[in-house]
Amino acid sequence: MELKWFEDFLSVARCYSFTRAADDRHITQSALSRRIRQLEEWLGVPLFDRKTYPVTLTPEGQAFLNTASETVFSLGHLRSDLHQRYQSRTSVLRFAMLNTLSLTFFPNWIEQLKQQQQLGYIRLCDQKPTFVEHISQLHSDETDFLLTYAHDAVGLIQQLNHYPMLRLGRERAIAVCRPDSDGRPLYPVGVSQAPVPFLSYGQHSFFAHALARSPQIASLPLVAIYENGMSINLKAMALSGGGVAWLPESLLKAELESGALVRAGDSRWDMPLDIRLYRQPVLRAEAAEAFWQCAVDGEKTPSAA
Repeated sequence: MELKWFEDFLSVARCYSFTRAADDRHITQSALSRRIRQLEEWLGVPLFDRKTYPVTLTPEGQAFLNTASETVFSLGHLRSDLHQRYQSRTSVLRFAMLNTLSLTFFPNWIEQLKQQQQLGYIRLCDQKPTFVEHISQLHSDETDFLLTYAHDAVGLIQQLNHYPMLRLGRERAIAVCRPDSDGRPLYPVGVSQAPVPFLSYGQHSFFAHALARSPQIASLPLVAIYENGMSINLKAMALSGGGVAWLPESLLKAELESGALVRAGDSRWDMPLDIRLYRQPVLRAEAAEAFWQCAVDGEKTPSAA
């Protein structure tokens, strides 16, 4: 049994809809339905009558409603109290971030800040397979800070609009592939309508959202032949000659310099990105507040927010 099953149950009971509850919980509808089924299997009874519209509670679900509400409230209050006590006496800085940024941007950036101020202990939250789940880490107070790429095409970014934010830099995702024997791209993009083998992020990562919503890239005759939500894994497939992948340029420095990978197209097909740091509106630990001020002081460009 997991507490999030109780929270999912309460959301569906409140929204009278699995679709609206999934939006409320910042997860996909299929994931929400699966977790409700797991809760029902654990209890041994159906909690919702799915044949009605809007969805309604069964008698057993109605009987479970008060207990679930009291359980979530009590455990949430206990968790908040314990976290407040713990973080008030520690200097732990909690970070959630996209995997690529943890490999490319974060190490050098954090070391530069350490030269200005003693930062204490840094804890990276567990990596999540979807962009929605990264955002949820901030919503659910699992992290103090979220380091992420951002692009206007990714509507999910709007869920972070009410969080304080710093723009830390710019990045671009570029189309790359293995070269042929003459050093030209094996799979050039934008030069013909011939199908191009595409190394895809699937559906749920940040880059999956960004690429799917780019009209220019969507116009290309791309044929997905491989799917993986991790840029580092798509790079490995591109190096093997599997196809074209859109990857953060910072992840490609060595490969572009050596010629192991080349641009599959010119700059028209680049995707510009922000690198942003979001934070909780109210930070629980003095160390986290001090770190944020250090980051603000270190960001001298007018784009800092």
